[in-house]
Amino acid sequence: MAGRQPVNDGNATDTLTQDAVTHDHRARTGVWFVGARGSVATTAVAGCAAVTAGLHPPTGMVTETPPFGGTGLPPLASLVFGGHDTASCPLPKRAEHLTGAGVLPAGLASAVRTELDAADQEIRFGGPAAGDTRTDGELTARFADDIDSFRDRLGLARVVVVNVASTEPLPEPGADRLPPSSLYAAAALRAGCPYVNFTPSTGLRSPALAAAVAASGLPHAGRDGKTGQTLLRSVLAPMFVQRALDVRAWSGSNLLGGGDGAALADPAAAAAKNAGKERVLADTLGHTPEGEVHIDDVPALGDWKTAWDHIAFDGFLGSRMILQTIWQGCDSALAAPLVLDLARLLARAHEAGITGPLPELGFYFKDPDGGPAGLSEQFTALLSFADRLREAR
Repeated sequence: MAGRQPVNDGNATDTLTQDAVTHDHRARTGVWFVGARGSVATTAVAGCAAVTAGLHPPTGMVTETPPFGGTGLPPLASLVFGGHDTASCPLPKRAEHLTGAGVLPAGLASAVRTELDAADQEIRFGGPAAGDTRTDGELTARFADDIDSFRDRLGLARVVVVNVASTEPLPEPGADRLPPSSLYAAAALRAGCPYVNFTPSTGLRSPALAAAVAASGLPHAGRDGKTGQTLLRSVLAPMFVQRALDVRAWSGSNLLGGGDGAALADPAAAAAKNAGKERVLADTLGHTPEGEVHIDDVPALGDWKTAWDHIAFDGFLGSRMILQTIWQGCDSALAAPLVLDLARLLARAHEAGITGPLPELGFYFKDPDGGPAGLSEQFTALLSFADRLREAR
């Protein structure tokens, strides 16, 4: 990337710069995406390269703000990408598609072609594909071998596994096979890797993996990244509680396209997605108000999403009032900086010897591993976690 002119956005801090300077340039960190050729992973790889080169500021990356200076997070320039996917479209071509859809800025795909090519060379075929006769144990071993090879060949200090694949339906009760997300999560445990589940899929939360998770001593975080509608809910719900306003009903609708829209057209997958949205309200309000969230697949919208909420609440003397919100955004552009944040935070936690679930990272999730549901309290917990990382240096 020599010769590119850096962007000076005025937000860089001396401490953050010093982190990059003092970090051992040989200690590279691997980020292994499950769903490595999807929109989120492609945007994250391209975005990391663009920010590293100074082509764009790190907008949306909380870990690039001053409170995270001196925490020892791996610099963006030290991240190396790979992953599993069943799709065959190469990352550079995928980036071109995202440019045409308005997700990536014009010219970026060609500007970071080298980095996209390098990441694409590290993507391995996942599964199970239709007709695959391998057992869960064989699949897990294969996936773990791929991660081990990635780490060993490139001399990486550690690898963080991040699930950004399409949402899968919840497994049927008594199912005798692990869902694909849990196979990849089991492979992360077997390879000794910290794990992030940015999807509503089961991942590490399969009862069959409980003993292995507890014995692994690995930091992990999840589930289901909070990027739009639920982010807004986690801000608004505490407002109603703090102002002693009685929420009677909270209904919502999502219109989206792309791979996520197609996956969520399956009612079982949509149910898994909506569970996290509902949890935020129940945990904050102390009850589950009337109303549901509906998800509609609109292929023409591509990677863009419109989310609408209708909130019915009572005020003084029973006066009935309504709040309506509309959120329009690009899921991949919202998710990618959070994914990069989480990969860096989990890598640093692993380096610092922190183990087990990380409720302090609930700021990033609809369905976190415990902790408060309101965004303000979650942000306070995240800042405390930054202090913990800083003290561990």
